[in-house]
Amino acid sequence: MTTPWADPACPHDERVEALLSEMTLEEKLAQLGSAWLGVERVSGNVAPMQDVFTRHTDFGQASKDGLGHLTRPFGTKPVEPAKGAHQLASLQRELMDTTRLGIPAIAHEECLTGFTTHRASVFPTPLAWAATFNPGLVERMANAIGTSMRRVGVHQGLSPVLDVVRDYRWGRVEETLGEDPYLVATTGTAYVSGLESAGIIATLKHFAGYSASKAARNHAPVSMGPREFADVILPPFETAIREGGARSVMNSYADVDGMPAGADPGLLTRLLREDWGFEGTVVSDYWSVAFLRTMHRIAATEGEAGARALTAGIDVELPDTLCYGEPLAHLVREGSVSEALVDRAVRRVLRQKVELGLLDADFAPEVTGDDPIDLDPPAHRAIARELAEQSIVLLDNREGRLPLAADTRSIALIGPCADDANAFFGCYSFPNHVLPHHPGHDNGIEARTLLDALTTELPGTRIAYEQGCPVKEIDRGGIDPAVDAARQADVCIAVVGDRAALFGLGTSGEGCDAEDLSLPGVQGELVEALLATGTPVVLLVVSGRPYALGAYADRAAAIVQAFFPGEEGGPALAGVLCGRINPSGKLPVQVPRTAGGQPGTYLHAPLGGNTQGVSNLDPTPAYPFGHGRSYTTFAYDGFGVSAEEIATDGEVEISCLVRNTGDLPGSEVVQLYTADPVAQLPRPVTQLTGFMRVHLAPAEERRVVFRLHADRLAYTGPDLHRIVEPGEITVQLGASSTDIRWSGAIRLTGPTRRVGHARVLHTPARVD
Repeated sequence: MTTPWADPACPHDERVEALLSEMTLEEKLAQLGSAWLGVERVSGNVAPMQDVFTRHTDFGQASKDGLGHLTRPFGTKPVEPAKGAHQLASLQRELMDTTRLGIPAIAHEECLTGFTTHRASVFPTPLAWAATFNPGLVERMANAIGTSMRRVGVHQGLSPVLDVVRDYRWGRVEETLGEDPYLVATTGTAYVSGLESAGIIATLKHFAGYSASKAARNHAPVSMGPREFADVILPPFETAIREGGARSVMNSYADVDGMPAGADPGLLTRLLREDWGFEGTVVSDYWSVAFLRTMHRIAATEGEAGARALTAGIDVELPDTLCYGEPLAHLVREGSVSEALVDRAVRRVLRQKVELGLLDADFAPEVTGDDPIDLDPPAHRAIARELAEQSIVLLDNREGRLPLAADTRSIALIGPCADDANAFFGCYSFPNHVLPHHPGHDNGIEARTLLDALTTELPGTRIAYEQGCPVKEIDRGGIDPAVDAARQADVCIAVVGDRAALFGLGTSGEGCDAEDLSLPGVQGELVEALLATGTPVVLLVVSGRPYALGAYADRAAAIVQAFFPGEEGGPALAGVLCGRINPSGKLPVQVPRTAGGQPGTYLHAPLGGNTQGVSNLDPTPAYPFGHGRSYTTFAYDGFGVSAEEIATDGEVEISCLVRNTGDLPGSEVVQLYTADPVAQLPRPVTQLTGFMRVHLAPAEERRVVFRLHADRLAYTGPDLHRIVEPGEITVQLGASSTDIRWSGAIRLTGPTRRVGHARVLHTPARVD
């Protein structure tokens, strides 16, 4: 006879309650824990302080009462996909056969730049997704990632990162979707929709405030007021939950104004669940529950740390069970912690297992057949190629050197990123995240270097390659040979930037924070030496963060920015340089002019900009948010608004005609900005409120129409309630935050409105 909780015909809640009523305290707590098998054999950290907390885990002992999560069964060491699928199925079968209740675990993996496992596609990094300004393409990518994960038995992905960039020096800028909350929200929500549509639970991280740490140092405290927190940090999470259907949230390591997120019931329960109505699970960032004792020092024991986290609203402890096991059980037995809090979290975990089909009577974890499983099929590579091509940003083409002339006889290809395919991968890609700890394995996928791709693209051109210098190390020995090569060439392409890694081993990535925004190592000296040769220099930056390029802006023949473009990055960059691809990326972060003194982003109140002599420091960037050039040109005209006045709960259409006035087909990103000239509190000088990517043939013209609801103009007022108030609003259409082609005004009329979670979060756009 089928037990009630295993009957798919029963309502989900009934199944959960039936199972919960059968569980002992130990079995309940087991559902809130996790196990990371084999991590003790990894030399080096793939998670913060892994070496401190890692221990040998005996699976039988760890799962004797059941298990909530299996941590990274594919992402801990290289494993062939089919073999890994069989191993995971075996673990699930052991859980079902040897535990009293036979409940399988949720298997989770990282999936920031693709499924983080051996032989899986490595897509561009999230900052590159944002540079495409193409949420639909990002959704397709996420669905492809999720399909691969489900194919091998994985249920949950620890992505996307919805932290809004506040300081470019932070090492994890590459993992973000940029510095504008609306761009982050729309792109992140698209990723969530794609992953969830494949049946994978998307996990929003890091909730919340993590990216605003002091001095951009990883895990540092966050000094932020409630208005910035509400208006800049929270909207992407809110949108991804409400519009994307995200079913999991991961807490931030940081503390905001002294309160660690992992112990904050105001954040994890009152806001997330009571105000926003979130019904999924909150999982801890790795070891963040234990960090409440060891790093935040707000708990004396592991049990107390577990109690603080559970009370706040963390349902599952990852990646291992240190605080939610026996230490927490002891406090429950003695009455210090209510078992009702345990039940609250267990209900959420069991409900997700019901949704995933793990409790169904006919659930079978076995993988049939021994045929190879392709995690990098042609369809995935095609998406990776589209993303890479659309993400590349042409910052400047001052001398018109790009695209390279067909009769270019010789090129000096210089720089540490020119002949290294791993320079195209982010820190959470398997080749950069895991393989460095397993020497002797190849990347498992095909990825061409720029040198290789450019040689194919220009078979009749002599290409002389010199490394010049390393990415990070202080070694000037290769600069002179690079200069000699540049002097003998028609054009020099200097390929500089980052190498993604973890915890100080690279120049970008988790724990790889920067003191300032100079190019790492002696790469700046290399660029200066190349510019001094007199040979035209095309500066190509392949990086995880924007670096200060103001010193080169008036001297380089052209400047191209690529944010870790993934496995198809080499051909995409070669295609842009040679003109096969017309660049169309736009900056999701500003490119600073100078290396220090300007950590602020474009999203600032009047006092954050150039204050005309009040300060001796000028924060004007070298290249602004939203900027990106093309090999063709676009004209804007035919501007219009459907009404000059709307109520504070009304909406208006804002439109323009965009025409391709050049000789090549190309894509333009039309951007809608708004400003509130007079408000109760200082508002941003300008703020992205909508965008639309449109492809146009030469001489083709299309009308782009935005439907703007007054809710999109809401902000957190003096009493900390979000409001829409009457008054004049400036609306602008343009090609970047500073390249404004039209400016107009609408007037909001009627009473000041208080708006909440049900407000309009999106600005729809269409092309007529």
